[in-house]
Amino acid sequence: MRCRYCHNPETWEVMEKDAAGSSEENRLKDLEKRGIRVLRKTPEEIMKQALRYRPYWTDGGGITVSGGEALLQIDFVTELFELCRKEGVNTCIDTSGNPFTREGVFFEKFRKLCELTDLFILDIKHIDDEAHKKLTGCSNKNILDMAEYLSDNGKEMWIRHVLVPGITTFKEDQERLVAFIKTLKTVSKVEVLPYHRMGVPEYERLGIKYTLPDTLPPSKEELEKARALLEI
Repeated sequence: MRCRYCHNPETWEVMEKDAAGSSEENRLKDLEKRGIRVLRKTPEEIMKQALRYRPYWTDGGGITVSGGEALLQIDFVTELFELCRKEGVNTCIDTSGNPFTREGVFFEKFRKLCELTDLFILDIKHIDDEAHKKLTGCSNKNILDMAEYLSDNGKEMWIRHVLVPGITTFKEDQERLVAFIKTLKTVSKVEVLPYHRMGVPEYERLGIKYTLPDTLPPSKEELEKARALLEI
């Protein structure tokens, strides 16, 4: 997706295919020249690194894979979570749900990953499909379908929603989101996160136009009202 308030736009470049057809090595060098560093690590290396912090984990803490978009690296995440299972480590995926489909190879892989995942943190950017397209460049239909799939298959999830003034602060949209969440059986937490501008310097550094230049973080009152309505 291309969320208008994305705070890590450097991940966009890494995900895109190289239309020029240059080698992977040259592609990585080009990205590094532009200030985007890509590190190669195996699931085993990540696991070894994570286990160093195990003494500090509490309340079922473990490994959370986020992004960018974690589901675009579904093979890697599956391998990592298989290692987690062997070590008895709790697993969590923080995702926008955008790659989800019930078709083809992806769905076969997703069902396997579900078996290895203890918690899904799912971002619902906007409940209205047309507004979602304007905000992210993509439909939300498959994202809402993913939430329903997780619910139907007994997978615990948290829902996250970013409060953006003038975009997601309308009460009627929030009420629609509440109504949808109430249809889900496995939501244990809903979080409302305030929009922030911390990613703006990254847009400037990468030469990407930031399309919400005049949008400020929500007021305390706006945030309190949204949380009172949405959070559980």
